[in-house]
Amino acid sequence: MKSRKIAAPLSVSIRLLCAAAFVAFAAAPFAFAQSNPNNSAQNAYVGSVQAVAYSPDVKTLSLDDAIRLGIENNLALTLARDNQKTADAQKLQLLNALMPNLSLHGETGVHQLNLEAFGFRPDLLATFPPSVIQGATNFHLVTKFDSTIGQVNFSQALFTWSGWDVWRAAKANQQAAYYSAQSSRGLVVLNVGTSYLQAIAASAEVDYAQALLKTDELLLYQAQEEHKAGIAANLDELRARVQYQTQQQTLIIAENNFEKAKIVINRQIGLPPEQKIQLTDATPYADLAAITIEDARREAYNNRQDYQGMKQQILAAHLERQAAKHERFPTLTFTGNYGVTGTSGGIYHGTFTATGTLSVPIFEEGKLRGDRDVAEAQLNELRSEMNDLTSHIDQQLRDSLLDLQSANELVRVARSNVELATKTLEQSTDRFQAGVDDNLPVVQAQSTLAQAQDQYVSSLYQFNQAKLGLARNLGIIDTQYKNYLPGGKLPNINTESNVPQGGK
Repeated sequence: MKSRKIAAPLSVSIRLLCAAAFVAFAAAPFAFAQSNPNNSAQNAYVGSVQAVAYSPDVKTLSLDDAIRLGIENNLALTLARDNQKTADAQKLQLLNALMPNLSLHGETGVHQLNLEAFGFRPDLLATFPPSVIQGATNFHLVTKFDSTIGQVNFSQALFTWSGWDVWRAAKANQQAAYYSAQSSRGLVVLNVGTSYLQAIAASAEVDYAQALLKTDELLLYQAQEEHKAGIAANLDELRARVQYQTQQQTLIIAENNFEKAKIVINRQIGLPPEQKIQLTDATPYADLAAITIEDARREAYNNRQDYQGMKQQILAAHLERQAAKHERFPTLTFTGNYGVTGTSGGIYHGTFTATGTLSVPIFEEGKLRGDRDVAEAQLNELRSEMNDLTSHIDQQLRDSLLDLQSANELVRVARSNVELATKTLEQSTDRFQAGVDDNLPVVQAQSTLAQAQDQYVSSLYQFNQAKLGLARNLGIIDTQYKNYLPGGKLPNINTESNVPQGGK
């Protein structure tokens, strides 16, 4: 039963690996947002194996490039691939117990034996016939000889039902490790895609902040000129300067957030943290075709790696229970060898051995029942986990569909707010330019527009993240993320259309 001893740690290690993948999958699609982006010791998905050399040039990076580098270099996926290799190697170890084993053996040496230590005494010579002891007048009890042996050894397990079941269980565990690695691949795509979307959102915040800063600069210039001409109070100039400096602070924070978001991307995809990158994809926006919960559930059951991996774990546990049951069956093995043996430098004679062994467990009831009960408990545990996973998948899909619907509505409302806030700013600046009102309504309109732009960028990010989350929960994010994030651009919202030009 050596194969069972090997199978036990294999089963445990694979189950732990798949359990870790399931926990990671259950945390999706918001695993990235809840983790510390600087602590890869706690979350391997935010780390990477740095494989790309630093370049002083700015590296252009599309979403496809980022995901490709993430799949190649992300730390979590690298560890998952190593675990998969370990499962493959352990399956080979179990297979070796069922395959024929052939080995060569050779030895030569000088031996000195004390025959008296083996029970041979001098008085025993008298009990031998005279023809045997003739010429043995100088017989030594301590003898020395030089021998050489060379032989080929062969062994084969002819029948071991339990071992066969254990090897089949190892194959199922190997498949479970494969699905675990695929699940890690999907989570890498989710996290890298989320980081890229965060960086795009931060870039949009920078663009909007720069546009508003230009508006504030022109308004400040207008207020200064009017104050010099004596047609406006100093309060208008002070108010415009405060607004201008406040927007400068907003721009500095936005630029800092954008640079930090790019560093996070570098960490996840294997680029040096100091590598300068330029994002080439704009924020995508497109409606997603409606999908019913029944269709979503059917697709998830077919594609989700954690679900398929759990099925393989249940199969492995079932086979291990069968192996425990079949431990009561006889096992048949064959061993043999052929070679030559003789005195070194002398005459060698051929020798061989052929042995068939039939082992029948007569009474090992405690061990056999214990193995059976352990295997049965493991199988029941996995079945319970499968029932919970089925409910969890349904919950995740319903949450994703609700998130997608609400995020789409938020984008629509946020876009309308930006348009209304832009019109309000235009009308306020027209009134200020015409001298009908001071610049207080303009400052208030600018603040409202900035908030509307922030909400629009945030809602658009949430919408795209919800689409990625749905693809993740369907189990197709690593192959079909392009279908869920078609290319698009942020609307060109002009915040300078009716700004007074002054002396510009």
